[in-house]
Amino acid sequence: MALQCGIIGITNVGKTTIFNCISDTKVETNAFAFSATKSNVGIVQVPDPRLYELEKHQVTEKIVPATVELVDIPGLTRGSNKGEGVGNKFLGDIRNTDALIHVLRCFDDESLPHVDGSVDPVRDMETVDFELQVKDLESVEKKIQRLEKLVKTGDKDARHGLEVLFKYRDHIGNFNNARTLQVKEDEKKFIDDLFLLTMKPVIYVCNVDQKSASSGNRYVEMVKKALEGRDTEVLIIAGALEAEIAELDKPEDRIEFLRDAGLEEPGVNKMVRAAYKMLNLLTFFTVGPKEIRAWTIKKGMTAPQAAGVIHSDLERGFIRAEVMKYHDFVTLGSEHACKEAGKFFIEGKNYVVEDGDILHIRFNV
Repeated sequence: MALQCGIIGITNVGKTTIFNCISDTKVETNAFAFSATKSNVGIVQVPDPRLYELEKHQVTEKIVPATVELVDIPGLTRGSNKGEGVGNKFLGDIRNTDALIHVLRCFDDESLPHVDGSVDPVRDMETVDFELQVKDLESVEKKIQRLEKLVKTGDKDARHGLEVLFKYRDHIGNFNNARTLQVKEDEKKFIDDLFLLTMKPVIYVCNVDQKSASSGNRYVEMVKKALEGRDTEVLIIAGALEAEIAELDKPEDRIEFLRDAGLEEPGVNKMVRAAYKMLNLLTFFTVGPKEIRAWTIKKGMTAPQAAGVIHSDLERGFIRAEVMKYHDFVTLGSEHACKEAGKFFIEGKNYVVEDGDILHIRFNV
């Protein structure tokens, strides 16, 4: 599924460094603010150790992880909503993403001057939020004007829509993000077509120095305090350190480097998994001698819809899904053993696929 996660933040916070750690696209980094003129797009593999557990019980020619598309959006600054730098273009790139990873600078480095003169991740977070809120307010105001014309014609649905939009206008106008406004589920239809920037789910990444990689620092504590009570996740990543680790060829060297920093795995792995979860995604597997593959679907999708992710013909000609649970397969050791133990299930069109399901689709076109 072509789902995009955008990496945002002000300039010179280490977004591109983190992007390079995990993306199949490598981009030049430098210390000059606003030097980037376009967003960078890369494909990121979702770390999933279950794939390699499956391989222990099914010899295969290749393993194919799930992927997420990552967009490294150049740094924003005060005035981006008015086109400062090339702000309007980048705000448009944010609008096209499904979720956001907001990188905050939580390290001191005299060789990398801060665009606002000092390191303050909470101020930086508020700067970016404000720029996005201004654009959202513009979108809401324009729709209010459209609906006011419809109300004059007697459109009752438009009248209800205006009431909802007034709530969002007041909420965003008071420096709040759209995602924090509590409205009824059926009322969200009035803003769905606006793709509001501050409606997108977001996780926060504190980019720290090497010595703060495992436990954070005072800047991280500032961020956590500012975000208390919000339904979001705060991750700690030492971007420069992880960039060095990513350059190492041997896995054992990477492991040793991580241990020296007090880490069990790269922080960027946690970030990718958190982004995957934030996008409301789950994974099912297909297992065979040619390949073991992880497939990405939205939570709540049925077996025919999941089959369609593999190929449209499978959804169109869907007959049934043969299902094994991941835990059953790796515990019992084979498809035959699952059948013998009554853990091999035949499911129809209404079956809702669960995370970790191993599917074999029967179809006829």
